[in-house]
This record gives sequence, structure tokens and C-alpha cells, in this order.
Amino acid sequence: MKSILAGTQQLGRALMLPIAVLPVAALLLRLGQDDVIALVPFLAPIGPAIAAAGNAIFSNLGLLFAVGVAVGLARENHGAAGLAALVCYFVTTEGAKVIINVDPAAAAKELSRLSVPAGIISGLIAGMLYNRYHAIELPSYLAFFGGRRFVPIVSGFAGLITAFLFGHGFPLLQRGMDVLSRSVVSSGGLGLFVYGVLNRVLIVTGLHHILNNVAWQLLGEYHGVTGDLNRFFKGDPTAGAFMTGFFPVMMFGLPAACLAMYHTARPERRKAVAGLLVSMALTSFLTGITEPIEFSFMFLAPLLYALHAILTGVAMVVMNLLHVRLGFGFSAGLFDYLLNYSLATRPLWLLPVGALYFVVYYGAFRTCIVAFNLKTPGRDDETESAPAPIAATGRAAAFVEALGGRANLTTVDACATRLRLTVASQDAVDEPALKRLGARATVKVSSTALQVVLGPIADQIAGEIRTQLRVAPTTELIPALLTALGGPENIREIEAAASSRLRVRVANAAAIDETKLHSLGLRGIARPSADRVHVLVGPGAEETVKSLRKLLRADSSSRA
Repeated sequence: MKSILAGTQQLGRALMLPIAVLPVAALLLRLGQDDVIALVPFLAPIGPAIAAAGNAIFSNLGLLFAVGVAVGLARENHGAAGLAALVCYFVTTEGAKVIINVDPAAAAKELSRLSVPAGIISGLIAGMLYNRYHAIELPSYLAFFGGRRFVPIVSGFAGLITAFLFGHGFPLLQRGMDVLSRSVVSSGGLGLFVYGVLNRVLIVTGLHHILNNVAWQLLGEYHGVTGDLNRFFKGDPTAGAFMTGFFPVMMFGLPAACLAMYHTARPERRKAVAGLLVSMALTSFLTGITEPIEFSFMFLAPLLYALHAILTGVAMVVMNLLHVRLGFGFSAGLFDYLLNYSLATRPLWLLPVGALYFVVYYGAFRTCIVAFNLKTPGRDDETESAPAPIAATGRAAAFVEALGGRANLTTVDACATRLRLTVASQDAVDEPALKRLGARATVKVSSTALQVVLGPIADQIAGEIRTQLRVAPTTELIPALLTALGGPENIREIEAAASSRLRVRVANAAAIDETKLHSLGLRGIARPSADRVHVLVGPGAEETVKSLRKLLRADSSSRA
């Protein structure tokens, strides 16, 4: 069960990479329309080109998801996995068209409805094959095709299998998509309510991205495009039901919750927490990013969070009953509301519904916080520590230290608002230090999976941490590295590979001290054969090899 959960979380994380591109597509598509571009007369001549640029992204979502999912799954998010995904996707779709054996134009039109599932599957295949074979060693006469070059090749052969499955199973897949769309849409209010509740409940694990992907990218069909989000921007008047209900919650409800937290904070603490609460409320209102607010009470008051989930489901139903249709390219915030106002149906109904939700959330939160003495910001017994002002150059090192050091970090990724980490030991993580660095919450998904809620800067910090981890071992660590590899007498051959790893052939594999290697803060090790070990040291691999060889020569000279 834990492995299944970890796998689905990886998929949810990987889906965020292509989804993050959709706001740009939506922005370009809207800016290029006559009603928007006319506001800037001198740009009117290029309006069609801007709209075409946005439409190009929506028209190639299969490619977008193939590359995005593969890179999101691949170790170190390596671009070779994206190339492999493209190979798999093209082989899958073009091969399926031939197998379907109908007019090519008709086959392409029908397969376009399944382009996103084909892209996701191609990305999954390429990402997993990259992780499995990126360091493979082939016989010397095939050595050129080894390592990362092998991944697109094997992905192409895998694409033949998926082409066969898509081609021969196309009628079944098409029928399944139609049944899924009709069953969800025909369920009306019940389906919307369940979707809204599950969307908030699953946010703690990050699996809501998978649920959203089904609703926003797959459901329904309008002029050859599928998904509630895509159909909305294509002008489908029935689209938007799976997005509209979020607007009252994100623009009005959760900011009201922040106001309730401020008013229930201890008087002497209100000034200290005001900046934090205002920041979270504005982020939710303007952009629709809600996780910093939700994690501030999710674990303190599960029943209150359950009420929040139910109210989200109710908002879906209410807005649907009022025949309101709103949409977004990013999330349900003010920016998307204004940008897509002219595409919406009865958009002014958001204001009275939002006002009602503001009152309901404020009353519910204030009552529960006081009645149950919840330790929301400003009510905790300990002194609230503001995030430490750390320069960008030192922030990554501080996070690495708080997360247990280099040796404790196995993988570092991020979604829109949280770090998604794999750690060697949860006990080594310093949660108070993370809080001082600005973390709103930490979620221990399993014994090794950790999520740190940071808000919109999560991806930036993840990149900084990865850069910090790629720094090669310092000169002082070279002797310790040599000792961990079994000493000079154990080294038979050493070279740099792919600019970031050491390839070492040893006399006695048992003499290698893996515990010592990990303690040096190295990114990882692998044993491709009995007498070989690969050590991932980062971009300084060549310099590390030079330093090691220098020590080996010195040892050889001393023994001579």
C-alpha cells in the first residue's frame, strides 16, 4: 500500500510540471482575442498571432504532458527523459493511426481526444525507463548507445507496445472515455459535490492533482478538445462546472478564515501575526493558492477542515444551480476572474455568493477557534518565530541543514506550494528550524516521504537546494572519499562520467564503506557490477577525479 501511495504521489507531483504551463497558454489565448487586444490599439495587428500562440499549447497537450511527466519523474529532472517521452509518444500515436486502419485525417481527429492520456502514459514510461537505465553499461561494441542514449531507444520499442494497445483497444478506450464523461456530467450536483470534497481532502497527500487532471483535461468533448478547462477556453458554454465552485472559497471563504484567526489571536500577538495572515489571505484572493492557509489549521482542527471540504463541495453545487460558469488558467483567484470575465456565464453571481461564503467561513472559524481553543497563529503558547531573513545565497544551505544534511536527502522536488522530498531518516529533520525558515507545515507521508509547505516559492527553493547538493566535495573531503572507497590499494581504475559521477573499478567491493560515503554528503552511489561502483558527486566530478588521481600517484610514489 505504501509503495502504491508513493507511486501515485510521484505522478501527482510530475503532473504539476505540464499543468504549470497552462496559465501561459490561457493568458496568450485571452490576450489575443478582439475584446482584450482592442484595449491596446497598437497591438491589435498581432492579436491573431498571440491567440494562435496560446492555442498552439492547447492543441498539443499530449506532447506537453509527455515531456512534463517524464521530466517530472526522472531523477534530477533530466531532459533526456523528455526526449525519450517524445519518441514514445510519436511512436504510440502514429503507430496507432495505422493500426486503426481508417482515413488518416479521421484517425488523427479521433485520437486527439486521447492525446492527453497517451501523453501521460508516454511520460510515465519514459520517466521510469530513464530511472532504470540511465546508467546502463553495454558491451564495448555498443558502448556508444549506453547510458542516457539507451533510454530513447528502449522508449521507442515501448511505444510500439502502447501503439498496439491504443490501436486495437481504441474502440474500448473511446467508449470508456464517453461513459466516464457522461456519467460524471449526468450526475449533476452529486458529482460536483463529491469532486469538491475530494479535491480538498486529497490535498494533504497531493493526489488532488490526479483528480483535477481527470476533470480539467479529460471530461466532456467540444470541437475536438476534452476537459473542463480546455473546453472553457474553446468557448464551450457548458464548461466550467468543475472550476466555478472554487472561486467563492478561494477569493472569499479562506481570506475570511484568516480574518477570524487574526481576531481570535491574543491581543499582544496580533501585530506579530498580522503580516503572515494578510499575506496568506492576499495570496488566496489574488491567485487562488490556498495551501498555506489550509495547512495552518488542517492538523489543528480536522473537523474544521472537514467543514471546509464540505463547503467547497456545496459551493460547486450552488454555483451550478445558479448556472454560473467561470474558468481559470491557473487557479480561482481575482486575476483569473478578471482575465476570463468575458468568457464566463453570469459571472456577477460570484459577488453575492462570495459575500455569503465570507460570513459563513468567518463565523465557523471564529466559533470553532474560541470554543475548542485551537492553537492557530497568535494563540500558541510558545513565542511565534518570524521566518528568518536569510539571503538567497545562504537559504539553500540553511534548508539542507534543517532537512538533516546532504546525506539525509535522497530526492528533492516541488509542486506549486510545497517541497516533495525523500529522506533517509525523518528523525534527522529539524521541524522548528524549517518553521523559522518560513515553512507553514510538514507532512510525513511515509517513513521516507516528506512534504514541506512553503507557498509559491517552493519550486524556487527546491532548485536552490538541488544546486547546493550538486556542489562537489571540498578538497578536505577527498582523502575521506578515498578512504571510503577502500583506500588507494583498492582502486584499479577511476574516471569521470556525465560530468557528475565517478566510475570506479575496485579490487574488493566489500572494502567500500557505503555508510562513510553517505556521511560525506554525496548524492548517491550505485553498483552496476561486482567490481564497479558509481558515486554521484555533482558537477565537480572531473576535478574530484584529478584530486583522487593525485593522491593515488602520491601513495604509489611513497610505496615505491
